[in-house]
Amino acid sequence: MGCSTAIAAMAGSRITGFSFAQDGSQNKDIFIYVFLRGGCDGLNLVGPTNDRFYIAERPLELRVSDFGDNAGLSLKNSLDGLDFRLHPKAPELKELYDSNTLAIIHGAGLTNGTRSHFDAQDFIERGSLNNKNLSEGWFTRFLKSSAHTSNSSRFQSMAISSVTPSSFLGSNDTVALTSIGDYKLRGDGRLPDLLRSFYKGNQLIDEVANNTLDSIQYLGKRLATNPSEVVDAAHLKNAGYPENNPFGRSLANLAQVIKMDIGLQIATVDYGGWDTHEHQTNVFNNLIEGLSKSLGAFYNDIANYHSNVTILVMSEFGRRLKANKSGGTDHGHGNVMLALGGNVNGGKMYGKWPGLSNDQLDNNVDLAVTTDYRTVLSEIVVRRLRNPKLGYIFPNLKEYKPLNFLQGDDLPIDLAAR
Repeated sequence: MGCSTAIAAMAGSRITGFSFAQDGSQNKDIFIYVFLRGGCDGLNLVGPTNDRFYIAERPLELRVSDFGDNAGLSLKNSLDGLDFRLHPKAPELKELYDSNTLAIIHGAGLTNGTRSHFDAQDFIERGSLNNKNLSEGWFTRFLKSSAHTSNSSRFQSMAISSVTPSSFLGSNDTVALTSIGDYKLRGDGRLPDLLRSFYKGNQLIDEVANNTLDSIQYLGKRLATNPSEVVDAAHLKNAGYPENNPFGRSLANLAQVIKMDIGLQIATVDYGGWDTHEHQTNVFNNLIEGLSKSLGAFYNDIANYHSNVTILVMSEFGRRLKANKSGGTDHGHGNVMLALGGNVNGGKMYGKWPGLSNDQLDNNVDLAVTTDYRTVLSEIVVRRLRNPKLGYIFPNLKEYKPLNFLQGDDLPIDLAAR
């Protein structure tokens, strides 16, 4: 077992390395990337309630409706004059949309047509359309090409997870943890010095091991001095996070990291369970309720940071228009993306709605993709993270065409590969 792996196992996390700077020196814009793993049914999250093809292909319990006690939540500034509504279990998202801080992009996704979870996630996390063999994730390329990297905090990039996602593949500057309170070495107090004695050289593994121990020591001292920063049951309840919800707990820990002002710039959070082939209704309702309540609580929790934070929610693909015979939906194509933050031009839907008639569907069965997912990510990278090197970050990206869902100035774009 390698040193960083051993230390991480004892600390309840995984470390891939660190960069160092004075704490908080680069805590400017922060990007939070939420991935709904499993293929979220975007047509059941944000649906065109008065579209006749939508009504014909889905039973009432698998679509958003415009009538009854469980009618969807109406949206202003929708697409193509259709009555798009949010799922009724998402009132917090509705409130954020009405306050012009949440934008919705529909018909977005990976354009290559795969319906494989593993392939789609690999492509997206590598920032590609069709090459899952890239040796680095797109966040890694962003970090390498960013002007902020040389002055970065030891906590510049973080995954709130037990596993570092492939978007950070090849990074030496990312920490993965599930709980800041559990980010510590367990066992004999002499263990840190013992571990350091094994790694006194000048190799990369020595640097990573010592940086790992330094980071654990830093947070340990920080939390010992400020125990109120630890996320416990009382904190979750007082901040309004949903009870017994892992996604909400992850966001609560992330909110504490942001409020520590220790230089976070990029963070990822996963929310799984969206592969709803069977008995979708109750599962999906619970997932949407958890998503909405958790994001609502998180946004309130970081109220002093709204002008610095942009949150993007996406999934690897959507679900098929037509419901299956098992009360669920199968793998689809186009999907919805959500953007949230103080610099989001919210209260509006973005993208080109492709339509749901048979000839408008991808392969005559699925919502088509009219907005490349990289178009959405590129706008965040340029306008909020201030990095114009899109050709390197997203290989083979041909053009920069922002949807204008974000405030911020554009930069001279570099589409050259490296």
